[in-house]
Amino acid sequence: MIAAPRRVAALLFDFDGVLIESEASGNRHIADYLTAIGHPTSAEESMAHFMGLAGPPFLEAVERWIGRPLPDDFHHQRQRENERCLLDGIEEVAGAVAFVRSLPVDLPRAVVSSSRVRWIATHLDHLGLADAFGSHLYSGSEHVANGKPAPDLYWLAAEKLGVAIEDCVIIEDSPVGATGAVASGAFVIGLVAGSHCAPDHGERLRAIGAHAIARDFDEVAAILALAKA
Repeated sequence: MIAAPRRVAALLFDFDGVLIESEASGNRHIADYLTAIGHPTSAEESMAHFMGLAGPPFLEAVERWIGRPLPDDFHHQRQRENERCLLDGIEEVAGAVAFVRSLPVDLPRAVVSSSRVRWIATHLDHLGLADAFGSHLYSGSEHVANGKPAPDLYWLAAEKLGVAIEDCVIIEDSPVGATGAVASGAFVIGLVAGSHCAPDHGERLRAIGAHAIARDFDEVAAILALAKA
């Protein structure tokens, strides 16, 4: 039997790896950088160790991986890559735009991301979704003291939307995000539609406690529809 939420009063979307393919491109860049400074790293290893992290927890994870402090130019190189992506855009996760556009106009929704609001808003504009979430763009780096994997960001979004967290559905792709989403008390869909998701990624998310796993946005829609059945 497919797990289904008891009701869907609001949708909370992670961003990187759920709406845009930035997990794949970002981790390729990190892997290439680390390899170039003498720490051979594949994109798959980068995703396994760093996916979903931001700020100090991300830097700490990278330094644990390489066993030494990062060179000073790491931050410059990451900023250059981020600015390139902001200028050029990043492709959607397959089906993401159509799914968001298919939602009922009156269904509350928010973005809940470790990324900064500028990153989220700029890429939503690239995707033609600048109006899709209104002002409900929430950043674990800017809006809460404790970002993912803490549940605080999800609680904040639910409060701002005026919906009980227990009546929210969260769509997450990373183990870090899924950990916080499950702890929040919401119904959690682990989405494995992004190109960064390995064949066993759904099993990893289910082991963390994701209530349902969706291979694409059609399956997300099917899970949500069960709440109305």
